[in-house]
Amino acid sequence: MLELLLLQVLASCLWLGHSEVVNSFTNCSRFFYDGIPPTDVLNPNNPARICQFFRNLDHYATLYDRDRRIPVYSAYIYQPGPGNRSKLWYAEPQLINPTYSRDIDTETSISNRYKITPQQIGQSQAINQDYNQLHGLDRGHLSPSSHQSGNNSKWATFTLTNIVPQNSTLNKGQWNIYERRTMVQKTQGCVTTYVITGAVPGNTSISNNRVNVPSHIWSAACCLTNTTRRTWAVIAENNRNQIYDQVYIALGLLRDQPSVSPGRRRKELFSCLL
Repeated sequence: MLELLLLQVLASCLWLGHSEVVNSFTNCSRFFYDGIPPTDVLNPNNPARICQFFRNLDHYATLYDRDRRIPVYSAYIYQPGPGNRSKLWYAEPQLINPTYSRDIDTETSISNRYKITPQQIGQSQAINQDYNQLHGLDRGHLSPSSHQSGNNSKWATFTLTNIVPQNSTLNKGQWNIYERRTMVQKTQGCVTTYVITGAVPGNTSISNNRVNVPSHIWSAACCLTNTTRRTWAVIAENNRNQIYDQVYIALGLLRDQPSVSPGRRRKELFSCLL
């Protein structure tokens, strides 16, 4: 089962160059390798594509699951640097109403500006109340603030459309080591590193079944050097403090992926390795 999930990790980074650019990601296509998002194999039934806009700039891109109220993935360019963590949490106004501001904002500010309640905001996305009584879970970033540079970019990651309920021990343990140490080591010599980090929906939820708790968290990266391109991916079960990076095991299981035709498997899954 774990190896099959690793196929999803590979798909996020390796299915590049063969899908159409999604119109709603046009303004933030620069966060994807070659400007092209993954194919729709990862799409939920009710998706929202978000260019995470904050203070006049897009900082990363998110595919959001409106029904489960968690992100499917967030895509960004790895650019760690100085800056402070945000003390505030934000929501996405345009998930409430497409005519609202595209700038992420606090629930209080949105409520005051548009004369709506937090409950009305929560009809379209997770809100602070959903995360107020967590037990053994943290607010886990898919695009982490530590991979951004400058206050605005770091603060932009503190929107709940970029957050999943993540196992506390994992978030503070092996996943934190991967984000803060392993990524530094793996990106040595990289001119640009494109990252997509995502969540596999699970069978449990928080906040009276409003917000899904993922079964797995994964991350895939494409590193471009001056002469080469390399990729890697990791996945973690969201109830254990352990990360798996046996990516190439998944390549041997292509025959077990019924949703992808054999020709398409060869063409797309291996395109970034050739």
